Amino acid sequence: MALMSLREVLTGAVVMAPMTKGSNLPYRRLCVELGARVTISEMTVARRLKQRRQSEFALIRRFEGEPFFGVQLAGTNPDEMGWAAALVESRGADLVDLNCGCPIDHFTRKGIGASLGRQPNRIRRIVEVMKRNVTRIPVSVKLRLGWNDEMRNYIDQAKAAVDGGADALFIHGRTRNARYRQAADWDAIGEIVNAVPVPVVGNGDVLFPHEIAVARERSNCAGVMSARGVLIKPWLFREASDGYREISAEERLAIYRRYVTLARAHWGEDAHGLERVRMFVRWHIDFWHRYAPQHPDGSFPRLQARESEAFARTPLEHLLARTDATAHDYLAEALTFEREIDPANAPAAAEEPESVSSRDRGTPREEFADVEG
Repeated sequence: MALMSLREVLTGAVVMAPMTKGSNLPYRRLCVELGARVTISEMTVARRLKQRRQSEFALIRRFEGEPFFGVQLAGTNPDEMGWAAALVESRGADLVDLNCGCPIDHFTRKGIGASLGRQPNRIRRIVEVMKRNVTRIPVSVKLRLGWNDEMRNYIDQAKAAVDGGADALFIHGRTRNARYRQAADWDAIGEIVNAVPVPVVGNGDVLFPHEIAVARERSNCAGVMSARGVLIKPWLFREASDGYREISAEERLAIYRRYVTLARAHWGEDAHGLERVRMFVRWHIDFWHRYAPQHPDGSFPRLQARESEAFARTPLEHLLARTDATAHDYLAEALTFEREIDPANAPAAAEEPESVSSRDRGTPREEFADVEG
């Protein structure tokens, strides 16, 4: 960091968003192998760190060779956040980020995350204290456009964060209440870019490399951040530098198996460790299965829309694109325990209640992916 400014780090970068579950250490390692150069931890609650909860300390651990690692902290008490920022710095992070974007009710009811967006002065105060408690690393803030369409106070939030001393801003281009019901507003992100002197990284709906270019041109942001995009396509980082390439089902499967290798090394290969691996692999499959290549007419799938399985041309593509829990369970078991995956032997989909649509099944997981994605 001493040799490179934060603006230089972020300019042109595709930043791996802080995501509960999604930003686990083995997945960050996978993404770095696939070209990621800026990664951020899962959302970490400052009070739980102060309570010395080991599960929370695990979230702030960087792996050897992680190029630029930020830790995102959540909290509402300035003194706790300052203490936690100093702790994060002492543990080797390159950046500490204040979470003002988490939309989950469990946290917003406690005044954490997106709730802070309704109190710009508190954002300023927390950032001031965090800045005083670190000596080497920059402080950033992750914001939403507001609480809802009636409170789109993103300029006030951004200026408060910068007045407090924030060195960079990450902006999710939706309000808290919008969730995923509408496209990210990159014009609003551009307004923030024009309103503050620090680098701004925009977040929302980036799945293909041409969308990165469009987003940066539209907003003039320094870089982009991706959450769901890199959960669906961890090779997006490589595409960002090398351009779009349609990869085969076999290549995708090799990437998923590489994740399992990293996960087994991290959580262990005893019964407890393998159960952790299986749980995370099963969670990731809920995103991996959404991959679809460029359409035959030259257009691209949109992150806001669910693709059908019609693109699948081979038995393995059909299996990897299946949306049913039966297929996902089969894949999770086979991947975790390093078994052969034979589409001919995959179980048929079990019938599900008509009231449970694919969209309904996906929504809770997407919300968790956005605990700061």
